[in-house]
Amino acid sequence: MAYAPWLSVYGSGRQRELAAEFVSYILQRAWEAGKEVYEKAREIIEEGKARGSLRLEGLEKEVEVGGREHVVKVIDGDAEIEESQSGKKLLRIRTTAEVDGVRSDYTITFIRYGRINRTEGYAYARADVAGGREAEAERLSALVKALTGREPRVRRMKDGTIMIVCYEGHLEGFMRYAELADTIMNWRSSLNL
Repeated sequence: MAYAPWLSVYGSGRQRELAAEFVSYILQRAWEAGKEVYEKAREIIEEGKARGSLRLEGLEKEVEVGGREHVVKVIDGDAEIEESQSGKKLLRIRTTAEVDGVRSDYTITFIRYGRINRTEGYAYARADVAGGREAEAERLSALVKALTGREPRVRRMKDGTIMIVCYEGHLEGFMRYAELADTIMNWRSSLNL
């Protein structure tokens, strides 16, 4: 059901017609089931239609992370599917952004853990940038929150490494951007999600 609304807007020809009919049918059945069910179905459908509706390039947003306001300006972004050495399919989301006046390239790598049925994305704060790892981790967190509406988890390792962790909800947020939506859906399809 999550992809039908998207297809009803962005699908091709007959695909769009069938998806629109299915969405209409779902809303009708939800209405018959009651107001709460209808509202939830409508929310899911609106979210689905929003996928791929925004552009990364030129996005500017102010977000609060760690009690501080950050200004995020996205310059560019894309996504690609790669295969790890062990044969797992990885999704890499790359963005170039300026956060609080500091321009940097960021990569978040998503992987699917089938055994525990969870999708996670990881990025590491670099030490060779303005302000060091701590400042970079905060800027990366601000970027993720600006793009997805959700703050990521920050893990600090004993060796000083700082890892930013994203989850399924973040991936859903990334799907709103045209530059990322198709690749994310192809990756999920390749994993049979």
